[in-house]
Formats: sequence, C-alpha cells, structure tokens
Amino acid sequence: MATDYRTVRAYILVPVTGAIRSTVLTRARLIRTRGPWVGAALLVAAFSSDPLSAQGRGQASPAAQRPPQTATPQQYSREQIDAGRTRFASQCGFCHGRDAAGGEGGPDLTRSALVAADNRGDRIGPVIRSGRTDKGMPAFTLPNGDIAAMVAFIHAQKAEADAATGGRRAVDIADLQTGDAAAGKKYFDGACVRCHTASGDLAGVAGRLQGLALLQRMLNPASGRGAGPRTVPSVTVTTKDGQVVTGKLAYRDEFTIALTDGSGWYRSWPAAQVKMTIDDPLQAHVDQLSKYTDADMHNVLAYLQTLK
Repeated sequence: MATDYRTVRAYILVPVTGAIRSTVLTRARLIRTRGPWVGAALLVAAFSSDPLSAQGRGQASPAAQRPPQTATPQQYSREQIDAGRTRFASQCGFCHGRDAAGGEGGPDLTRSALVAADNRGDRIGPVIRSGRTDKGMPAFTLPNGDIAAMVAFIHAQKAEADAATGGRRAVDIADLQTGDAAAGKKYFDGACVRCHTASGDLAGVAGRLQGLALLQRMLNPASGRGAGPRTVPSVTVTTKDGQVVTGKLAYRDEFTIALTDGSGWYRSWPAAQVKMTIDDPLQAHVDQLSKYTDADMHNVLAYLQTLK
C-alpha cells in the first residue's frame, strides 16, 4: 500500500519573546505527517458523534471534548488485544487509523457513541459484518475469533483514550519520519550552528529524545521533557527622556513591558512609549518558526534523529 501522506495544522505553544507570564499560540506552519493523524500538540479535524460515520464539519475539536463514557467496562487478555491490533491494522487501519483514532475518511472510534455502548461486540460486530456502504465502509466476512479480537483492541484503545489527559494522542515515531537527513544537515549547518553543534550540546540527543518529544524540543527548547528551568531574559528599557533601566523581564505583551530591576522593584511602561532591547537566548527559535517550511521541519528532525 502506498504511503499515506496528509497535512495537518500544528500549533506550538511558545513563550512570547522574553515573556514569563504571557504566552501566545504561534502557528508553526503546516507539518506533513505519515500514518494516522497525530494529536499531541496538534489541532485535528472535528469529528462526528454519529458512530462509525464520516467525521463532521464545523464542530468542536476532539481535543476539547471528552470521549463518551463506556457503558460497560470490559477486560480482555493481552494476547487477544495484540491479535486484534494486527487484524485491525490490516482491515481497518487505512480508514480508522492503526490506533483506531481516526484516519483516511474514517472517524475516531475511541470517541464513537456506538463503541461506548458496545458490550463485547454486540454493537461493533454487526457493523463489521454488515458494513455501512452509504458511508463507504464495506462488509467484512471474518471468523468470529478475528472480530472478537478486533473488538478487544478497539475497547483497549478506548480505555487508553478515556484515561488520557485532554484529547491528545500518542505519536508513533514512524509518523514523523518523513524527512531527508542529508537535507536537514545542510539546513542545520546554515541556520543553527551559531548556537548548536552536533558534537557538543546536541551530541546523543536522539538517544535522549525520540519522535514528538524531539520535534517539540527542536521547535521550542523551553518545552517538553527534560527542558529544565527557563532562563529569565534580561531587558533594557530606554524612556523618551533618555533614562535607561535594566533588569530581568517580568512581563511583556503588545501593550506593556515590565521588568524587575537590580533593587527588586517591579517597573512597567506602555510598550509604545519606550525603546527596549531583550536578551533572550531562545529568541532565535521563536523567530525560526516563521521561517521553517514543511520540508525544513522534517528534514532537520531527520538529521537530529541521526545524532545518537
């Protein structure tokens, strides 16, 4: 089967230049991924509550809604779930995603009202056997054991979704491996070597971070696992009468700039009435977000994945 590429909008939460208490949601262009739509830090398409039907339009994002509660909690053996995973991926993965969280034209089954109401296949089974031809879903003639295993897998995925914080999904490393490492090294050598080196601070980075965690740190080093405390940027403010005040940045938005001076005093000014210079080591990453193309992001990520 040909690789299925699709484009999703990625939104990365990054600090406003130098800000501590103010953040903005900065769009990081379009990221191209492979495989099921990935949800961690990603804003995905709205879904329909109609069970096993095509995803709806103009509704709230799935990440903003909790999955419907399972009416009858169920337990399945690991062997049955694993068997169902394989069978589901081969029969249903293209439409519903290999993790049952939505795919090419098929809805997120972990948020399906029919799945939530199902009790050991009493509702899922008939849909698999009969299909929904009006929705583009064919009927499947499968042994009862295969259907039971697929039911087990779907319920296991739903249980994981129910336990997850918010509506985020895990991201398989393979979903992000769409870049060209050689092209990524060329981009890195031109844009990143003023602050980073493959043999210095980034040596072994692919051994410490993989997949989405590595991409998040690449785009916004202040976020994600192992980021550590953020260094407070320094700021110099020059007023209209020539007074120069320096200190640690305390607050910044489009209207106000504030700092804590050397004596510990909090001082603020209307941003339009002063000149300011902010020394923020991470500003280059914020600026880079508007420069990356789709390919650039994944090429650089592919290169970083070689630094083990």
